[in-house]
Amino acid sequence: MPLLFAEVGEENIIKRIGGTPEVKKHLENLGFVTGGRVTVVTAMAGNLIVNVKEARIAISKEMAQKIMI
Repeated sequence: MPLLFAEVGEENIIKRIGGTPEVKKHLENLGFVTGGRVTVVTAMAGNLIVNVKEARIAISKEMAQKIMI
């Protein structure tokens, strides 16, 4: 299931990162790695604010669809 559909406040484990090698590298640099924990803080118009590796990060709907939980 894509991160886009995660419940707000629920901690999830990242199962897989999709997309082009450039997108995967960008998400990895932000802290989104397979096996890592991610929690959705807020969802606004499809865009998400998430906690990952003790940092709060805003990601677009398109990026959230590439992160499988």
